[in-house]
Amino acid sequence: MARCQSRCVADFLLAWHNADENSGWNPVDLWCVDRQIADDILNLLKFIRHRHVYPADLGFREEFEYLWLIWRKKNANTVATL
Repeated sequence: MARCQSRCVADFLLAWHNADENSGWNPVDLWCVDRQIADDILNLLKFIRHRHVYPADLGFREEFEYLWLIWRKKNANTVATL
């Protein structure tokens, strides 16, 4: 369950960073996370709606680059070697 929750949160955050490049986020993913994580995601959605900012605007550029490396580059390399 923890890996599933991590993937769902990473998908959400990377979609916020750049939905076109990282695929969109499926709101049904809220079903695969516990209630507190779902509430955190919903709170962040409200924040994004009101503030109109991206993660880099808030000083999280390096953290999101690392998140992308973990969740996207690894998967791209795996697909490329198949």
